[in-house]
Amino acid sequence: MKNCILIIGIACIYTVQASPIEDLLDRIGGEGASNRILTELTFSANTDDFFTITSENDKPKIIGNSYVSIAAGIHWYLKYHVGVMLSWNHLTADLSDIALPVPTQPETHTTDLHYRYYLNYCTYSYSMAFWDWDRWQKEIDWMAMHGINMPLAIVGTDVVWKNLLTKYLGYTSAEANQFVAGIAYQAWFLMNNLEGWGGVNPDSYYIYMEQLQKQILARMRELGMDPVLPGYSAMVPSNIKTKKSAWKVTAAGTWGGFTRPAFLDPTTAEFREMAGYYYRELRELYGTSKYYSIDPFHETNNIPVPLAEAYPKIYELMKDSCGYTETPQWVIQQWQWDATKKSAANVLLSGELIILDLFSDGHPSTWWQNANGYKRADNTYHDWVFCVLNDFGGRTGLMGRIQRTINDFYLAKTTYPQSLKGVGATMEAIEMNAVAYEILYELPWRSTKKEASEWIVEYANARYGLTDLQSENDLSEAWKILQNNVYNNSVNSQQGPDESLFCARPSLTASKASVWGPSGIAHDSLKIRQAAALMFVAADAPTLIQNAVGRKNLEHDIVDVVRQSLADYARLLLPQINTAQKTGAMAVRDSLADRFIDLLLSQDTLLNTTPNFMLGKWISSARAIGTTTAEKDLYEKNARMLISTWGNASQVGGDHDYSYREWGGMLGSLYYTRWKTFFDRLKAGESAPTSTQFYNMEWTWANTPSDDTAPAFLTTPQGDPISTAKRMYEKFFVSAADSGNNVVGIAPIAPIHDPIVRTEYYNLLGQRYAIFQKNGIAKDSPYIEREIYQSGNVIVQKRQ
Repeated sequence: MKNCILIIGIACIYTVQASPIEDLLDRIGGEGASNRILTELTFSANTDDFFTITSENDKPKIIGNSYVSIAAGIHWYLKYHVGVMLSWNHLTADLSDIALPVPTQPETHTTDLHYRYYLNYCTYSYSMAFWDWDRWQKEIDWMAMHGINMPLAIVGTDVVWKNLLTKYLGYTSAEANQFVAGIAYQAWFLMNNLEGWGGVNPDSYYIYMEQLQKQILARMRELGMDPVLPGYSAMVPSNIKTKKSAWKVTAAGTWGGFTRPAFLDPTTAEFREMAGYYYRELRELYGTSKYYSIDPFHETNNIPVPLAEAYPKIYELMKDSCGYTETPQWVIQQWQWDATKKSAANVLLSGELIILDLFSDGHPSTWWQNANGYKRADNTYHDWVFCVLNDFGGRTGLMGRIQRTINDFYLAKTTYPQSLKGVGATMEAIEMNAVAYEILYELPWRSTKKEASEWIVEYANARYGLTDLQSENDLSEAWKILQNNVYNNSVNSQQGPDESLFCARPSLTASKASVWGPSGIAHDSLKIRQAAALMFVAADAPTLIQNAVGRKNLEHDIVDVVRQSLADYARLLLPQINTAQKTGAMAVRDSLADRFIDLLLSQDTLLNTTPNFMLGKWISSARAIGTTTAEKDLYEKNARMLISTWGNASQVGGDHDYSYREWGGMLGSLYYTRWKTFFDRLKAGESAPTSTQFYNMEWTWANTPSDDTAPAFLTTPQGDPISTAKRMYEKFFVSAADSGNNVVGIAPIAPIHDPIVRTEYYNLLGQRYAIFQKNGIAKDSPYIEREIYQSGNVIVQKRQ
């Protein structure tokens, strides 16, 4: 609020409401930021969205045609003029002591892509399930600053369902609660995959969620966003016949062992009745929108009626019942569509449907190309959105497709300008791999293509507060390495990062942690260590990082890159343990197993230095929602199950660890218990635990509530992130050998039957070495020009 005093004869005090964009500036930059960065909302006859970075009265000024456009301009200015990048690991800043350069000439960016979509149903469960309003308003500000004007908004939809079941369908509150899923499983409940799992929810839960959704929607609308509300897709409880025996309902079978809700025939009068109930409750609770997300028959081929008949009825009832005074649009996810679903979509007219091409950046044969830009038989087109689906299940790891995202976006834009209407991030989880989404939401505002190798230098300098964006330094070199390696994934349809074996159910031949994740490793581990080494050099430069935000970003990134390096090292150790076991080298096996456990616990220590990598933060957020101990325990159980067993023994059995988290506290508890038990039994000559025994460990862990007086997991970071990362890096990758040449490397792995002892090294500038100890042999190496072995000596020649 801005308070002003007006004097006309007598003193009259009045209050002028600050604009939403001024409030945003003060939230992200500290009180008074709106006085230092001027803004102006203007309008243009041109329908394109735009922002202009300029100046007025010796202050920077951002002009735009909407609050979202202005917010995108603020973010652009802060990144590329000030050197302040607000990211998931650091969403606000104190700008009061940071110089704000005054632009010397206007800089304008425009876009004709009016759909900038955000979120997947799964994101609400894997990342957002336990957010409070404080965390939500930070995320909505992040959305605005990334130009997002079309966010999915599904919080509180469970309240709609409970109300309509009890008001109109004859369900008691207890019966309705058997249908509505728990707090962490709302995504799959609302996508018609399961019912009831994770409940029963207390009354206070519905009160909390209703209020939270109203706050979320109010802020989104205040900033000029159009929330995408969840529409009605024919879902009814599987036991609906006990209440409505005459309704034409088809059982939907199971999804991963869970009983699915039933399907109500969309061509019937009862469907009209049910849709009317749903939209009435939705409208009375949360208002209306121009966009409704509806995904009928998600991940199933058990479709009770011809889709060509069902789709028009679903759209018709949405249009007639939602209450939006103009023509609403149906937003649908293009996910696992077969020929029938593709054909049915074409029954709807152009302008009625917006298709989220959910995996534009990674799906083989690129869906949007196969669909001919979603062209209909009459040569008109459905609008569609180019989406990046980078993270699956929240599984921790570095991963992205930066150059491919750039290439495919511009290809799509030039090939199908008549139907490509936007970009979207449809990841299953957030708060990781921010770089992949930073480039995505810049693309609409860039009139010309910029190659990843050039963009990544600007990104690195902006992220750490180095405002000379064209200059290259240790940090930009580190990011060039990452961009060319782990952020240049070329494996079609790879669902998430190369996986950490710390998080896998133990086995000597383990190659991944989750059923749907990739086996093996697609990136170069030594390159990751090389990037870490360059970041360490930069961290020690006293004048390089110019502001606190840049330092926070560097701390997070160093921990993340070293985390990846330690996880990759586990992949090197495990085959060695397996070989030792096979060949009977038990002393070597036991030594390497001990090293594996030490590596795992060291990773746990490292990750507890940084909030975004801490299990305690996840657990404490879940418990904070509860009003009683029983409620807190229920929400914690949801939080623990989701990232461990997912379901129970008969449900989604293959999806244990689908949402694994390489987090401090998670490593030191569940993952340590599994691996320690496994290696102890191996050393004792006993058989490995069975899948049932592993499940029992996991289920026990998931069902162990915290003691609020003595939390089981750290909630406050412990230790300095950079110095701890250096200590772990040196512990496992630095050898005393050749220390005079400033060489660092992988700690030597003991030989088994090979008489050659090999140690790999690279120095702090990333130059790599290999040392072999064997008399009288010299041979070529991919790392150095030659490796020379002389009796009693080791000679290392580095590659020039």
